Amino acid sequence: MEPGRQTDIGDRLNFRLMKVEDIGRICEIEEEAFPTPWTSAAFYNELVNNHFAHYMVMELDGEIIAYGGMWLIMNEAHVTNIAVALRYRGMKLGERLVRELKRTAAFMGADKMTLEVRESNEVAKRLYRKLGFASSGVRKAYYTDNNEDAIIMWADLPRAASPVKPAQEKGNAQQPGRQVQHQEGAGKQE
Repeated sequence: MEPGRQTDIGDRLNFRLMKVEDIGRICEIEEEAFPTPWTSAAFYNELVNNHFAHYMVMELDGEIIAYGGMWLIMNEAHVTNIAVALRYRGMKLGERLVRELKRTAAFMGADKMTLEVRESNEVAKRLYRKLGFASSGVRKAYYTDNNEDAIIMWADLPRAASPVKPAQEKGNAQQPGRQVQHQEGAGKQE
């Protein structure tokens, strides 16, 4: 698949909880996405020892192509990382992933979500603003690779949000992130 190619793959996407067995592939994506990637030990600790952590993967035809994670503390969801595999960038999959994280966080009781983004990352900031995030402050020298500042962004989450689509609610509802195939935006380009 060519980056930036507009194609409707919504019916072939699957969101599910990340498993320890996924860490190898997650680290591959992490290394493509970030100058200071998390280690496999860091992901293992998040999945096994951190009871605040909730990580999901996005699969296309069974292949992990993206992932996102958040900590749920009280009524707040703090996004820890979001990454899309290099060859799948430019297809609006990051947007779908953030929407799924927001939906899942709301379903789990959060009413707001926060994240940090590099001050220089205009593409991500534009996406987050499109999805309802607003800048609320700066973390000076937050990124250790170059001491770049991070912009702190917050979004309110709708109380009625649920990761279950209406077609699935009739006797086929599943827990968030558990093999639920979303067809968000089917028939339209995002």
